[in-house]
Amino acid sequence: SGPQAVSCQSVRIWQVLLECSGSRIMQAQAETAETALPAESGFYFRDMAEVILGSIIKKKGWRRSSLVITTKLYWGGKAETERGLSRKHIIEGLKGSLQRLQLEYVDVVFANRPDSNTPMEEIVRAMTHVINQGMAMYWGTSRWSAMEIMEAYSVARQFNMIPPVCEQAEYHLFQREKVEVQLPELYHKIGVGAMTWSPLACGIISGKYGNGVPESSRASLKCYQWLKERIVSEEGRKQQNKLKDLSPIAERLGCTLPQLAV
Repeated sequence: SGPQAVSCQSVRIWQVLLECSGSRIMQAQAETAETALPAESGFYFRDMAEVILGSIIKKKGWRRSSLVITTKLYWGGKAETERGLSRKHIIEGLKGSLQRLQLEYVDVVFANRPDSNTPMEEIVRAMTHVINQGMAMYWGTSRWSAMEIMEAYSVARQFNMIPPVCEQAEYHLFQREKVEVQLPELYHKIGVGAMTWSPLACGIISGKYGNGVPESSRASLKCYQWLKERIVSEEGRKQQNKLKDLSPIAERLGCTLPQLAV
């Protein structure tokens, strides 16, 4: 099959939104030529985000063919069988995601990280199965190394199965090598495309952390202490200094710092 074209921007619905505000955000995005709406399953608040997204899509009556909807699998419940990339969890996890989204299929299902406890052949067979069953159009990887992606591709070709079509990687001003160096080589070799996440480095590039961590920010939440530690670290302070150096350039160009970074 040929490559699936998607919009340059998407709205990632993996945190719980109030339905009214989520509806306004997605309405604005849906008015563009093509819309990508990524969701993610595996945690309560992310599962609820899928419920809200599915409800909004149904209420708005948007044509399914006009949307590109993706979801990610890895995390799940407390049981060992409810997480990872085993055949059992891939099939059951995607079924659960589709039920919450009230959809028959997603466009891309992502393996949200490598799983060293599951053989690559089992992962590729499970992804091929859900595609053949009509539960997904394509499958992709996220946070996988180039070597792991090549292994998945080789296994798929060896056993006449479906290889991953894209890698979703972190990509922003401070994280560039994988997307700019490694993934282009994979694309030219085996046709694997790229999707990216965190273009503003979890909000760091927005400039709002220049004078510390505001009370209303993501880094102030208990579940984001890792982000707070990252911001106040020595490396985090160096990043803030780099952003301050870029601010005059953004002003001269008549744009904001996030616009310049993106």
